[in-house]
Amino acid sequence: MIHLKGVGKSFDGRCIFSDVHLHVPRGGSAAIVGPSGSGKTVLLKTIAGLHHADQGQVTIESAELGMLFQRNALFNSLTVRENLLFPLKERKGIDGSEAIDLAKKYLEWVGLSGTDLLSPDELSGGMQKRLGIARALIVQPEVVLYDDPTAGLDPITSRLIAELIRKLQAQSGTTVIAVTNDMHRAYQLGDQIFLMAQGKLTAGGTAEQVKKSQNPALRQFVNGLQEGPLQ
Repeated sequence: MIHLKGVGKSFDGRCIFSDVHLHVPRGGSAAIVGPSGSGKTVLLKTIAGLHHADQGQVTIESAELGMLFQRNALFNSLTVRENLLFPLKERKGIDGSEAIDLAKKYLEWVGLSGTDLLSPDELSGGMQKRLGIARALIVQPEVVLYDDPTAGLDPITSRLIAELIRKLQAQSGTTVIAVTNDMHRAYQLGDQIFLMAQGKLTAGGTAEQVKKSQNPALRQFVNGLQEGPLQ
């Protein structure tokens, strides 16, 4: 479903990452972890087509892609319902009663029934994440990219959001890539876990394989060790 072959990206002559290889099968999920500033979000935006890869090839076997940005990218000037109606009209050409019914359905899916007429800034951080997820999914994408979906949330809400993402993935059959700094969430979100560090993407494997890995960089990051190849 998602294939990256030898992908590289630089800004102003500075290499962010190079020779990235990644395969996520249809209906599968990958979690990408790594130190802050290691290029995880740049990689996600390159997959989404928001950045152009300088080298290599990105192939996504789907025309429909949804993305949850780290700061949710909600429109505070619109109501909760209107935040969902906007992408329906712009990307799918759906409006009127059909769009309103879909908005109600997706708000119910993410546990936000009854918030239709509120503005996003009237919602808690966790509720805003839920709304962002609903907006990413309402266009019925086959691929969903999550940029640090639990950033800034307390541990309980963070776990619930990760559970919601997995639940909705199972219901809709989407293919998921999630970027996170939190190993607990990575274990929840990814069938496969990858480490982005020092300009390279390293495959860690399943949660159990990652926990037992002897790869120095992966072991250092997973265990929060001060000494090791990561600076």
